[in-house]
Amino acid sequence: MKSKTPSSLKIPALSFTPKILIVIAPYYSEVTDMLLSGAKTVFDTEKIKFDTVLVPGALEIPTAINLTSNHFDGFVALGCIIRGETSHYEIVSNESSNALTLLGLQKLCIGNGILAVENYSQAITRADPKEQNKGGYAAEAVLHLIAIKSKFKTYFKKSPKHEI
Repeated sequence: MKSKTPSSLKIPALSFTPKILIVIAPYYSEVTDMLLSGAKTVFDTEKIKFDTVLVPGALEIPTAINLTSNHFDGFVALGCIIRGETSHYEIVSNESSNALTLLGLQKLCIGNGILAVENYSQAITRADPKEQNKGGYAAEAVLHLIAIKSKFKTYFKKSPKHEI
């Protein structure tokens, strides 16, 4: 069965080969293995090399991205948070998402593939490259953001008020 296309947007052509880091919190390894498979397929198709790093949990993903931000053009965040009986789910979901958003506002290109789901079955459906392929979608998202940043980098260099 052919994988579903994660995005309806065509992957942009880049004038350079970006360096990508995939940051993975493998707490639910079956899920994150599927997310990684979807991301790898996109990067392999586009002939983009990437590196990977593992972190203990979703809360550590933004920190790992920040620590390595000077060495990569873009990042893919992969993890899974499943609702439990305590407020831990909300804390981890909200804080990891907020931190990734803040890093993006600091001009880092990040494809967010951290799943926040109610149960394991939902996680599998969203992660599976033959189903919703959220890892592939995160890989495509980072390529779109890199293209935008690259396109406007020259423009912003001309204007002292704006900088990328």
